[in-house]
Amino acid sequence: MSMPLVDDPLAPRIAVVGATGAVGGTLLELIEDRGLRYRQLHLVASARSAGLDIRVGERDYRVTDLTAFHFGDADVVFFSAGHAVSRAWVPVAVAHGTLVIDHSFAFRMNAETPLVVPQVNAALLDRRPPSGVIANPSAVTIPLVRVVRDVERRWGVRQMVVSTYQAASGCGHSGIEELQEASRLALQDPQAEIPAKEFTPALAFNVVPRIGQVLDGGSTLQEHKLLQESRKILDLPGLDVSATCVRVPVVNGHSAALWVECLEPVERGELSALLGSLADVTVHDDGMHGDVPTPTTLGDPNHIHVGRIRVSPTNPKSFLLWLVTDNLCVGAALNALQIMEELVARGHL
Repeated sequence: MSMPLVDDPLAPRIAVVGATGAVGGTLLELIEDRGLRYRQLHLVASARSAGLDIRVGERDYRVTDLTAFHFGDADVVFFSAGHAVSRAWVPVAVAHGTLVIDHSFAFRMNAETPLVVPQVNAALLDRRPPSGVIANPSAVTIPLVRVVRDVERRWGVRQMVVSTYQAASGCGHSGIEELQEASRLALQDPQAEIPAKEFTPALAFNVVPRIGQVLDGGSTLQEHKLLQESRKILDLPGLDVSATCVRVPVVNGHSAALWVECLEPVERGELSALLGSLADVTVHDDGMHGDVPTPTTLGDPNHIHVGRIRVSPTNPKSFLLWLVTDNLCVGAALNALQIMEELVARGHL
C-alpha cells in the first residue's frame, strides 16, 4: 500500500529524526506499507546525511540537517537516533509544542512519560501526556510484555527468567556492517585482526554475554532496562524478572528463551491456544514435532513468533517458551507507528 501526501488540514505533519538509520528506514517503509495519512513528512538526520534523497511512497524527500530543522513544522516527531540525540533534542521539540515518540531509553522511566506497547497499555494514550513525550520500549521488552500480559491475567505471574540472543542490527547499520566485515575477514584469515568497535570482543563466530554498561552488582544496563520496563508497562511494580542479555552473530532478529512461574498450574494446550489467540502472534507448535522459529526463517516480520512451548515436568506452575521477533520492526518501528495510529484514532493528532 502507498499513501501519498494528503491535502487534509486534519492529517498530521510528521518528522523522523534518524531517518537514514536502521530503525528510521524501517519506520519509513512501514509508513508506506500501512498507508499512514500525513500532510507533511520531514526526514531529519545528522549533518553527514543531510542532502540525501530518500523515496517514500511516490516521491523523494530531502534529508534535513538536525541542527537546521524547525520542530514547529511537525505535529509529531519520531526520534530514532540514539540516547544522546534524544537527550539533547527532544526538549527542543517539546518546547515547540510537538509530540515526541522516542525510541531511546532517555525518558522511559520518567514518571510523567508513558511507556507504551499499544497491545498492552493503549489506555495510557487516552490523553496527551503532559511531558509531550511517549517512550517506545526496548526491542526485547516489547515482545516479552505482549506475550506475558494475558498469561498474567489468566494464571498470575510470580517470576520470569529470560535469556535474550540479540542481533547485530540492535546497533544499527554500523553493527550490521561490522559483523559482516568481521565475518568475511575471519573466514579469509583466522589470524586477521577483526573489527571490534561496536562489539567487544568481536562478534563474528562468537557470542558476547554482555550488552551495554555493566552496573553495580554485575547486571548490565540492558538487563536492568528489561526489568524496569516490564514492571512499568505491565503495571506490576513487584514483578521478579531476571535477565541475561547476549549478543549473537545474527544480522537481524532478536530471540529469547523465557521461563515463567505462575501462581496456578498451567495446562500446555490452553497456554498454546491463549498465545495463538493474541493479535499478531504466530505460534509454531503442533506438539512434539512443531517447527521452530529462527531469525533466518522468521516469516511475517510484523508478528511475534513463539515456539518450544513446554510446561515444566517438575513444576506445573511454570512453563518455558522461545520467542523470535524482527527487532527493527516489532521491536522498534512498528510499535512506534502503532502508538501514532492509536493517537490519531483518539483525536490527539
